[in-house]
Amino acid sequence: MYSMADAEKDGMRVHGTVKWFDPTKGFGFVVSETGGPDILLHANVLRNFGQSSVADSAGIEVIVQETARGIQAVEVLRIEPPDGEEIIEGAPGSEITEAIDLSVPLEPARVKWFDKAKGFGFANIFGRDEDVFLHIEVLRRSGLADLQPGEAVSLRVVDGKRGRMATQVTSWEAALKGDE
Repeated sequence: MYSMADAEKDGMRVHGTVKWFDPTKGFGFVVSETGGPDILLHANVLRNFGQSSVADSAGIEVIVQETARGIQAVEVLRIEPPDGEEIIEGAPGSEITEAIDLSVPLEPARVKWFDKAKGFGFANIFGRDEDVFLHIEVLRRSGLADLQPGEAVSLRVVDGKRGRMATQVTSWEAALKGDE
């Protein structure tokens, strides 16, 4: 169990799991793997990391500080997809079970639309008119819960059975840095 009294002035690094995050409300909570009170994760802190949402049960590494309102994340360092995400054979998007080919470059893109209830949406790679299919399972596997129209992201794109499709979605900055 950690004590915030022992934390440095600039915060403490915590590994945990996203309990829940609601992009509409603009916040959620993280549970530390070492126990203790829930950690507030505000949408602005997530946006500074380059994402507008994060999947429930995703692994997360944050810098936290104690405030008058409790323990809050002040910086997101890393997000990992939820463990145990299973794709049912034959379900829509089940062809997305293959390992991500890291030789495929990350490309900067903008989300056209994404409907979480329908489980899919589309984006456009900058400088190209073609639509790139975004499946909810790819978002979950990438540690995301939702995307907003106009959101800047980075995509690894391959040719699928029905056209171009994303195999990974990351922050916009990842394509600029050539990361991941």
